[in-house]
Amino acid sequence: MSKIKTVFLCQNCGAESPKWIGKCPSCGEWNTYVEEIVSSSKTQASGPPSLSGNKPLLLDEINSERQERINTDMGEFNRVLGGGLVPGSVVLIGGEPGVGKSTLVLQFALALKGKKVLYASGEESLQQIKLRAQRLKLTSHSCHFISETSLEMLLAHVENEKPDILIVDSIQTISADAIESSPGSVVQVRECASAILKYAKKNHVAVLLIGHINKEGSIAGPKVLEHIVDTVIQFEGDSQYMYRILRAVKNRFGSTSELGIFEMRQTGLVEIPNPSEHLIPHGGSEVSGTAIAATIEGARPFLVEIQALVSSAAYGTPQRSSTGFDLRRLGMLLAVLEKRAGFKLISKDVFLNIAGGLKISDPATDLAVLVSILSSNLDLAVNHHTCFAGEVGLTGEIRAVNRIEQRISEAARLGFKRIFVPRFSKGYDLTGIETEVIKVAQVGDVFKKLFH
Repeated sequence: MSKIKTVFLCQNCGAESPKWIGKCPSCGEWNTYVEEIVSSSKTQASGPPSLSGNKPLLLDEINSERQERINTDMGEFNRVLGGGLVPGSVVLIGGEPGVGKSTLVLQFALALKGKKVLYASGEESLQQIKLRAQRLKLTSHSCHFISETSLEMLLAHVENEKPDILIVDSIQTISADAIESSPGSVVQVRECASAILKYAKKNHVAVLLIGHINKEGSIAGPKVLEHIVDTVIQFEGDSQYMYRILRAVKNRFGSTSELGIFEMRQTGLVEIPNPSEHLIPHGGSEVSGTAIAATIEGARPFLVEIQALVSSAAYGTPQRSSTGFDLRRLGMLLAVLEKRAGFKLISKDVFLNIAGGLKISDPATDLAVLVSILSSNLDLAVNHHTCFAGEVGLTGEIRAVNRIEQRISEAARLGFKRIFVPRFSKGYDLTGIETEVIKVAQVGDVFKKLFH
């Protein structure tokens, strides 16, 4: 058996060093050296490898009976996963500290029925986990808990218990004895994830890995970690808001455009199956600077409130600030508003906010953004029973958006009296829809119908 040793390799050019150095002497890059495992001696191959183990199969010969999805008993979690957990899949959940990652997986583990779960925690003691479970007011007779940080011991417990689902909280706390680097290092995270993946695929065990994120907001550790796993889910939220967003970044078994919405309460996470009813205002007096957008995330249509504030620049240089909306797209829309509609905002501060702490990338919200900005600028309120769906082009035209019928139906379901849509939208049926559908072609047409 070969002796194991480690060296440091530059991740940019591949240069080798016996110790860590800050700047690579070959390519000149900084902080690119990471520890890698190498073998000090190699056994001489005596001949071609034997064809033992797996063999090539035709598609019809592959057995798919064990690939039925596991229902998580959480509708929003199922939605993001694509219908449930696939046996043998590895799911990585990342998010800011304190956003509720551990609460989410513990709530899932304790609520699951009919499946054996092994919850391995490297960050908390078993007593701490029990305190959280008591706060959630949940219990389970099929979920086993263990506090372990050694990869070898963890796999031994998994082999002994043979669970249907394995939860590891978190992958950065697990370390392999064969690697001398500390837990959380690039090599440790990669090798531990690879070993868990190999076991999961071989034994058809569904695995949930919790991952830390770095200061840039991406999953901590090597980028290969996200390539190894089958699904990468971001758990987003702000401590100032009660809503939490579950968003798939990568999913081999479903769509990456789905969105799950939860509300954080004292007793845990509560699903929000109808987000429109929570994200738009109910009652109250009409104020300027707000507009309702009909948007779609994945297969789900919902309505969100766009808030804008336009004021005279106090310090000479106008400010442009956006929360939950792309700042560069906001700048483009302001240029369209000035060039195509004749409204001068060059000397004014513009602040934009998506209510509820959401992040929206749907281009169909463009029209609502422009209406909210103009409403604030003119100090004229938009009727609460009006919503908007349309993409704004650089020439000022209102471009068609996808699945307009679902947007109209959602607006009608929530009692909106009228909705502005692109004139050239096709393929929708208004049978049974009482909401007035107003077709517009240019941004100027919208403003004339609203404010004149």
